[in-house]
Amino acid sequence: MDSNLVVRALGALAHESRLAIFRALVVAGPEGMPAGEIAQQLGLSPSGLSFHLKDLSHAGLVNSEQKGRFIFYSANFDAMNALLGFLTENCCAGADCSVQAVSQCQGAKS
Repeated sequence: MDSNLVVRALGALAHESRLAIFRALVVAGPEGMPAGEIAQQLGLSPSGLSFHLKDLSHAGLVNSEQKGRFIFYSANFDAMNALLGFLTENCCAGADCSVQAVSQCQGAKS
């Protein structure tokens, strides 16, 4: 993953409302949620939600799809997994980073 995309994605997630939106969309799964439902669930104004969704979309973390009169938003799971992969690429000096393996990582505290 390109480091510029990583910085953009992490910057987008570095805001309480955008992080809450993204987490809600992850829970919603691939079907996503209409904008109104996101706003209602998180207590955001429509204009505030639109602003934050634009930032998440620009970072490639959110997809949108018109369904009738509504726009449904969903998490871009490929981008999310690529970001997580980038962040853990050299975890534990290249060793397995599973929960069981963490205790075996170099520098792990007992």
